Amino acid sequence: MARGLLAKSGHEATADWSAIAGAGWPGLEAPDEFDGAGATFAELAVVLEEIGRAAARTAFPSVAVLGVGALGLLAASPQRDRLLRECVAGDALPVAVLPGTWGPGTDTCAAVAGVGAGGRAGPVASAGFTLGAAADGLLCGTAEFVCDATVGDRLLIPVRAADGAVVIAVVEARAKGLAVEAEPVVDATRVFGRVVADRVAVAPEAVLRFAGDGAAGLRRLYDRAGTAIACDSLGLSAAVLDATVEYVRVREQFGRPVGSFQAVQHACADMLVQVSVARQLVTAAVRAEVARAPDASVAASMAKAYATEVAVRVAGKAMQLHGGIGYTWESGMHVYLKRATLNRSLFGTPSAHRAELARRFRRG
Repeated sequence: MARGLLAKSGHEATADWSAIAGAGWPGLEAPDEFDGAGATFAELAVVLEEIGRAAARTAFPSVAVLGVGALGLLAASPQRDRLLRECVAGDALPVAVLPGTWGPGTDTCAAVAGVGAGGRAGPVASAGFTLGAAADGLLCGTAEFVCDATVGDRLLIPVRAADGAVVIAVVEARAKGLAVEAEPVVDATRVFGRVVADRVAVAPEAVLRFAGDGAAGLRRLYDRAGTAIACDSLGLSAAVLDATVEYVRVREQFGRPVGSFQAVQHACADMLVQVSVARQLVTAAVRAEVARAPDASVAASMAKAYATEVAVRVAGKAMQLHGGIGYTWESGMHVYLKRATLNRSLFGTPSAHRAELARRFRRG
């Protein structure tokens, strides 16, 4: 069903949000009392993979993975419950302000995990935003390369409150003092924005606290983002592999299909092996997220590092196997290669994730 819905728009037009909301996708993880499906991240992963397969233009990952994901980690309140219901109904697009430049090894990511630079215990930082005391409630800060920041109508901004707690400030996209500027990227299937808050007034009821530890909540959102990108990369890798196998089956050279040549067969076989391994790692990361396993961060890093790197290699090899047509816009390979390249950089590069995994294994 997801594949059929996304095929209607493809990667050349933005997917119809009313159709996505009508299919119930935004409410897949939302509990029944909010008119959601009460499903898990596993069902969400199916849609995310199909979005990657179609190279679809949609804010669904930002809304469902991070927006709804953040709301689900917050303590119950009238503001949170109302926003969650509106999102499930398709009437609101809450976007979590998590910079795409976050990644293992950066001071910001280390602080989110609960440690300071160099691995020492330190104060918890957020995405660069601070919130004044309840008396003034003024929000200040900046975040770069926030996915779908220009699309969301509500921004869920992680901030450090005056008491040091990590909270979420719900801010209207058109609030006074808030600027959201588009940041162009080579991948035309996604949009990013720079969020700047200059003394934005935030009402006390719009400051939502996590049900548990705020730093742990942000870390889980970061892991969800990495796993979602891995799902997207897996989907686009599978699509590129299928298109390549079909092309070499019908393309003839020297009077025979090019797929009959051993070198081409070996190249396709190598692509299949890499995609198969990526699928195993992504499946493990999704299961860990669903179970909230203690090693969920490890599984997310492994999937993000491998699946995104494989996607770039597979897309590059596909362009070669398509021959001269692979380098034309008519083939569509360039769309997948650009998307795969961006996926590799978002929320930590493969080398950064591998370095983080090495540090974890050394510690224990």
